[in-house]
Amino acid sequence: MRKERWLGIFALAFIITITTKECFGQSESLLRVGKSINVFIRYGYLSISMKVISYNDTERWIFKEPTRNIFQGLSVLETAENNPKGGFMGDFHMEFCDNKQQLFQAYFREFQIEDMASPWKAFTDGWHAEITAKKLGINSSYIIGDYSYVLVRVSRFRERARLQRPIPPNQLIDPSVAAKINNVTDGDTVSVLEFMKKFGTHYINSYVTGNSLYQVFVFNKRNYGHIKERLKSRGVLSLSKSDLYNFFAPWFAEHLGSVRCSSGNSTVERWAQRKLKLSYYLFTYNSLLKLHGSSSLLKALDELLGNEAILQLELKSLKVAFKDPDKRKWYEIVLDNTIKLWEVNMS
Repeated sequence: MRKERWLGIFALAFIITITTKECFGQSESLLRVGKSINVFIRYGYLSISMKVISYNDTERWIFKEPTRNIFQGLSVLETAENNPKGGFMGDFHMEFCDNKQQLFQAYFREFQIEDMASPWKAFTDGWHAEITAKKLGINSSYIIGDYSYVLVRVSRFRERARLQRPIPPNQLIDPSVAAKINNVTDGDTVSVLEFMKKFGTHYINSYVTGNSLYQVFVFNKRNYGHIKERLKSRGVLSLSKSDLYNFFAPWFAEHLGSVRCSSGNSTVERWAQRKLKLSYYLFTYNSLLKLHGSSSLLKALDELLGNEAILQLELKSLKVAFKDPDKRKWYEIVLDNTIKLWEVNMS
């Protein structure tokens, strides 16, 4: 898979949190660094509780996953992306995906779950073809068939938060968590699973929120190979605007997906339908590539893409909460085995 980045400008300031209804145990749903979650509650369906990709949802929320307080006295760096100079402030890139799995991987590249080799599966393994097609904005026949893809995405980062430093072994933890850890027995799988059920499997180490537009271009293997070879020999910077339009046009691509908004914001998607039209002879179509090099469109988009979706997320294992080396190692073993079981059962 090849990835090309064209733009990246960042700045700093402040952060907010999103609160929703309570869930497992005495929990709350807060997108906040240091909070714990159980990735197995909705493994394969995490996009139900995290706003990460477009779907039929008009409600304004970002995060609904149940969370718990585990650690005490954490130092958090909370920042916001300001744009004092005007124009567009974000990231514009494309990724070349040989197959469907690489397409999933590309979309969730900035989502990391410690000890999970394929973290995108925690979001996508529960999707059937029709759901996948709707989320990606393409026809389901192009999910089932043997095709390659190019994902084009423009992201506007709004807020970010992360721990200022890694959690040390002597970090204070909530007394109720310490009591449950005390009940964990080396070699006893059930005791670890009970801990996970009550307090989770991972904690939020960092995240970035904002919004993005994305579009999937579908290619047959021959034409896809031609584009990749051209980029491999000359690089993306050698492509003229005419080259981009020709390669990513209806007469070269097998299918052009709809321009979708990560948060599902219909106002932004309608703006894209109006403003991103290209016409060539008998063809009229929408292309996210029209944004490339257009300062006026990017400036307008900068104002439209608000703080409505999760764009990056890093989850770290709760093994750091276990002070005893033997218990910590046993937790890691059970977590690793449970991840493998879920991956097999959902495949």
